[in-house]
Amino acid sequence: MTNVILCGGSGTRLFPLSRTFMPKQFVSFFNGESLFELTLKRNFALCDKALVVCNAEQYFLALDKIEQIKAHKLLTNISYLLEPIAKNTAPAITLACLDLPLDEIVLVTPSDHLIKNMDSYGEALQKAKELAGNGSLVTFGITPKSPHTGFGYIQMGKDFNAESFIEKPKLEIAQDFLTKGNYFWNSGLFCFRVEVLLQEMQKYSPDIFNQCKAAYTKVIKDKNLRRIPLEAMEEISSNSIDYALMEKSKCVKVLPCDIGWSDVGSFDTLYEELPKGKDGNVILGNSLPLNSKNNLIISHKDKLIALLGIEDCMVIDTGDVLLVGKRSECQSVKALVEHLGDNEVCKTHLTTHRPWGSYTILEDSAGYKIKKIIVKPGKSLSLQKHFHRNEHWIVVSGSASVQVGDEKKLVRPNESTYIKMGEVHRLSNEGKIPVILIEAQVGEYTGEDDIVRLDDVYGRS
Repeated sequence: MTNVILCGGSGTRLFPLSRTFMPKQFVSFFNGESLFELTLKRNFALCDKALVVCNAEQYFLALDKIEQIKAHKLLTNISYLLEPIAKNTAPAITLACLDLPLDEIVLVTPSDHLIKNMDSYGEALQKAKELAGNGSLVTFGITPKSPHTGFGYIQMGKDFNAESFIEKPKLEIAQDFLTKGNYFWNSGLFCFRVEVLLQEMQKYSPDIFNQCKAAYTKVIKDKNLRRIPLEAMEEISSNSIDYALMEKSKCVKVLPCDIGWSDVGSFDTLYEELPKGKDGNVILGNSLPLNSKNNLIISHKDKLIALLGIEDCMVIDTGDVLLVGKRSECQSVKALVEHLGDNEVCKTHLTTHRPWGSYTILEDSAGYKIKKIIVKPGKSLSLQKHFHRNEHWIVVSGSASVQVGDEKKLVRPNESTYIKMGEVHRLSNEGKIPVILIEAQVGEYTGEDDIVRLDDVYGRS
């Protein structure tokens, strides 16, 4: 069985912790582990292999997290399908199935959900495999604990048949569902045979099926990596697997289960899932709450957050953003992100992860920007140039191999180099320890999009 792990979405309800280039599935919430890591480890105990479907920008985040898993040497049978743009779950799942044998049984799981009851999960998965082997599209229905209005529901009929899918209901309807007992939260977990999924997609969503099939003929393959070209992905219609298929197909089964499931979809949910300290406070980082109860407090690095007489609040500090509000208002965070629109703060943190390492913005003012850059051993930046800024590089650790124009040189600790506006340049780390440098950008515009990549080993040029 193959675990198809869907890594899409930006987790806007957990902003500013979750952002476009560091979505919630890669944030280390749980004892230093991310939801993505927990998903991998959980399902590798039950599946033979994994296929990670993610945005091309997040591929290297996934690789970094896999390297951090202590038992990562056991996680060898992993392949990747990279999408240049998001088109929702129906195309993602269809493209993944086109890359697998027709008789393969697939377990589709989001990468950002939490499952705490592994015994019940294993039992549910065995039952799902049986139903999938008999030609069913199996969806896992979570036994509701409350009349939750933030989840979709599935109505189960005779013989586990899915009778209807209901979007997030009003409270009185959700209460009625809870009383009736045959309505379950829609978990977004699925199990099926590849051939069945493709046949049903062709029958009920032929446009998406044919678009995905055409796109897959253009896929760029490299060992365990598959890249969908941008022009091919743009031709695919966007839709969820529920709308495109599950609500239409006649072979959908609902498997009721109580597996300790959570979608960790809001700060209130995150608060419930994390261990509480004195007075019911959840503290990640450095905080001193006095006469304060039932708060979620997350601080940036070593910055102290002091609370006096505060209750039932969320205080989230990421260095560049401070979010303060009542936990009861956590569903409004998405509206806050929508209000910010294309603001750069919604896309990335002060520290941004790249295929070659990371950079942290230390200062960003009109006319200049200062960064701390870390380049991993054996990695290199793209061969590039900028039109609106000059750059000064000062190496503080390691030895950097620097190309500026046709000249190549080694820049050691406490040495520097200068790149004029428009000059072609590249930095590489050919050593065995990380290269750490301070980059000072000076110019009329220092935005991250002022870059022309002429050559790039990571396929971004």
